Parts: sequence; C-alpha cells; structure tokens
Amino acid sequence: MNPIRVVESKVAPMDRADVDTDQIIPKQFLKRIERTGFGEFLFYDWREEDFYLLDRPEYAGAEILVAGRNFGCGSSREHAPWAIQDYGFNVVIAPSFADIFRTNCTKIGMLPIILPEDDVKALMSAALNEPGCTATVDLDECAVTLPDGRTVEFSIEDSIRDRLLNGWDDISLTLLKEERISQYESDRERDGPVTSVLL
Repeated sequence: MNPIRVVESKVAPMDRADVDTDQIIPKQFLKRIERTGFGEFLFYDWREEDFYLLDRPEYAGAEILVAGRNFGCGSSREHAPWAIQDYGFNVVIAPSFADIFRTNCTKIGMLPIILPEDDVKALMSAALNEPGCTATVDLDECAVTLPDGRTVEFSIEDSIRDRLLNGWDDISLTLLKEERISQYESDRERDGPVTSVLL
C-alpha cells in the first residue's frame, strides 16, 4: 500500500450521521473477487438524493471526505473502505467511526481521523458553503489544517501511524521479521517422516 504523510486536497462532504456499510457500498455490488472497481458504486443508492454532492465538479479529485458521527457502522464488510479508496479518497474525517470500519481503513492505507464534533462541523460547513475549499492533513505532525487556517491536532495509535507512514500492510510487517522467522525455523528443524510421494 502507498505511504501517507501529507495530504493537501479539496474536501468533499457527506453530511450524514450513522452512515452504514450498506449505504457506502450496496450488497448487489459485492460479487467482484478483486479489491478494485468498487469506487463507481460508492453511495450508489444515494446518487439521486439532494444531500449527495460527491459527483459535483467542485469536489472532483477530492482526497479528503468529511462525514458525520458513527461513520462506517453496520456490517463489517471490507468492501466499504475499498470503495471509498477506489473512488479516490485517502482520508476520512468524522467525530467517530465504527471500530471494524476504522481498522479496515488502516489495513488498506486509508487514514481515518477522529476530530471533535465542533471541528468536524466547521470543516463540513466549509466544504458545503465553499465547494472546492482545501484542507491539509499531516500525519507526521498528527494535525489537520482547516480551510480557515486553524490547525487541529488528532491522535492515532503509534503502531497504526507507523504502518501508514511507511505503507506497511500485514504482509510487509511480517516480512520485516523475515530474518527472525528464518532463524526460528532453522533452530527448530528436525528429522521427521517424509510426507511427499516420489513418483
């Protein structure tokens, strides 16, 4: 996965609370076996609703999504963060996330940021009232610079921060210990029965 360090981007609003994974990516689109191709179906059932603004040209290319509390609730499907990332977002900012959704985001290299509700409202208001406004997320400094220039700090577990800064997925983390794994296997080699069949 790609490392995240600084994301300076337009902010796209999803001004809803309790957005569940069925709304993020409806069930009829879960038949793919790849992890890509879900972005075109993001929020599919909401495309004609007045509150759905993500397809407006002012938000094109946004890498930061701002949403209401309890974002990503519902079922634990990994397809929800896959769809958000495939659409082009690298950061999701909300007052709170469903735990499994948040974990699934960090496993694929997407940064979920929890900010105080008042700061999220300020960011949401800017995104709605000034389409195309930008914010800056600095993972090194654990800070978000809002469109009005104010900087708000956020907290994230050190282990997750390191993963995202370095672009380490679970396989990468395992490979970091390859020498120790090889040593462990070497130290425990023993003679045993041969289970393969020679033809």
